[in-house]
Amino acid sequence: MYSLSTVPGIFATVWATVRATVLLAGLAFAQPAAAQSTFTDWRQTGNAVADQGLADYASGPTLRVWYANGSVLTQTRSGRIFETSDFEHWQKSSAPVPAIPQSAPGGALPESGARAIAAGEGRLYAFGVFVYRSDDGGKIWENLTAFRGKSIVGAGLQDLAVAPGDGDELVVAGDSGLFRSVDGGKSWSGINDGLPNFSVTRILDLPAADQGLRVALWNPNLLNNNTVTWPPGNKLAWLPASSRDVDTESQLRAALSAQFGVLVTAFAIAGDAVYAGTRTGEIRVSADRGLNWRVSASYGAGLLERFWIDPQDSRVALAVFGPEPEDGLRLRPEVHVVHTVNGGAFWDDFTANLPEAAVHGITADRASGAIYAATDRGVFLAYADLGGLGTVQPWTALPGLPDAAAMDVKLDAQGNQLWAAMDGYGLYSTLAPHRLRDPRVVSAADLITRAVAPGSLVTILGAKVDAVRANGLPAPLLAATATESQIQIPFDVRGASLSLDAGLKLSLLPLAGAAPVIFVSRDGSPMLLDAEKGVLLDAMNPARSGTRVQILAAGLGRVVPAWPAGVPAPPDSPPRVVGTVRAFLDRAPVEVTRAELAPGYIGFYLVEINISRISNYGPAELYLDVDGASSNRVRVYIEP
Repeated sequence: MYSLSTVPGIFATVWATVRATVLLAGLAFAQPAAAQSTFTDWRQTGNAVADQGLADYASGPTLRVWYANGSVLTQTRSGRIFETSDFEHWQKSSAPVPAIPQSAPGGALPESGARAIAAGEGRLYAFGVFVYRSDDGGKIWENLTAFRGKSIVGAGLQDLAVAPGDGDELVVAGDSGLFRSVDGGKSWSGINDGLPNFSVTRILDLPAADQGLRVALWNPNLLNNNTVTWPPGNKLAWLPASSRDVDTESQLRAALSAQFGVLVTAFAIAGDAVYAGTRTGEIRVSADRGLNWRVSASYGAGLLERFWIDPQDSRVALAVFGPEPEDGLRLRPEVHVVHTVNGGAFWDDFTANLPEAAVHGITADRASGAIYAATDRGVFLAYADLGGLGTVQPWTALPGLPDAAAMDVKLDAQGNQLWAAMDGYGLYSTLAPHRLRDPRVVSAADLITRAVAPGSLVTILGAKVDAVRANGLPAPLLAATATESQIQIPFDVRGASLSLDAGLKLSLLPLAGAAPVIFVSRDGSPMLLDAEKGVLLDAMNPARSGTRVQILAAGLGRVVPAWPAGVPAPPDSPPRVVGTVRAFLDRAPVEVTRAELAPGYIGFYLVEINISRISNYGPAELYLDVDGASSNRVRVYIEP
């Protein structure tokens, strides 16, 4: 039998995982905080493929595919060219795109508008809605990809290539990426894994509680958005997700387009305020949820692509302009970002030194004045008084991201983590650079500002400190880098609020007897272990009904016998939590068999629960309660 108390090495692995994914999320800024560096340690979340119910995992649209010198090359929708010689590893290529070959002569085509490709000795392949093969020069065609009326290699097929000298090997390119067959089309597999072709256009949801990432992918049909999610603990591919909100927004844009007589390309609502932007750069504003509209500004600066509205004051907003209109009419090409503080009565130009490039996304942090723009040239940061009049400070490019267009950018609700969607490369996150000039105290377990308890682990994001006092008591400093510092709150601290004296201006935090938090990684995966095997649980390695699960948590409060902060808990008979610890699975109580300091480590608590035999399997919501104080909600996967 394995457990944290009997196999310290298992817990060491978990500790390394926690530090890598949570505690040191903003490691390796090259300069000290005082230098206000914009260096960012970006980390990718998810991969470049999605489960679309096809023959294999899909990626984004590909326009061309061809064989050359033993390799397969493809041109993606972005215009970039990639090649592979082993069908697993892709690299950029400067090879020229060959001319589109003429359709091969033969008999009648299997579809109107289909194109035929010769494969030698009377064999032809053709593609249209489906892929076909003929072994008699086009007299009889066999459909190779139809299944229940749909194509197993996706829609929007654009190209097909046959391997030189091997008429059984072919690759087809379309809206879902590349699919390959080596048996003349009898079976198909995707070759999209590793291809930088994940066409994210918008970040919809960030990890929070038991919710994972959700993004919208490029789709030629604006009323049929391709929305996918990366649930906490997922490891294989993006999964289909509800697009109800995106579809509703698309329908509203269509209705407004008909009302205004011009295509509405952006739409945002906060309270009673509604902002709408058009393909000609016009901004219209409604103060009564769309009953009445007024033209707020008309820039002619390219289509209006995105709005950001201050969640605390809908009169404060930012708007950004994207690509040039199709008709080429761009009266103000120098305008990319505008700002209002009075609900659109007038707008200030915040473009400043931002490079000439389409801007696709915008987000901001009102407290610090930080503004982040997603452009065709990458992600940029600037500062301004968002609630007042004035100008924006110079924009600075954020390094460390792939060389691709940034399609969207988003801050979490706390303004601590910055997320960027890079065309073809997917989602990246980092500690938000503005934290270097506006440090904040958060729980080390989930990087959220919340109440703390005696013994809690906290992180000062944005600063390296040398010493800390908590309500006048020395607080152990566990680790410090140029961008953050990890601290344990003393067990004997007293009071209703907590003041940290670290030579910085830090906000007071509520101090409670218990403030439980389950450790989670960046994608929302909770730190849970199978008590028998000692392995981390996730979507790929679910908990089993009738077994024990160990939960890693922080902030469960005082312990008995009393234990000093900053000292590892003993490996044998670790101190027990004083408060009453309860656990809930889908809001039903489950048995708690242990609640103590995690043996051998500082500030970690170990809660062990019994997963009773249940009939409802799949994802479930799990949380802890200590004397009435509830923890964050996390997702656990359960199988029979």
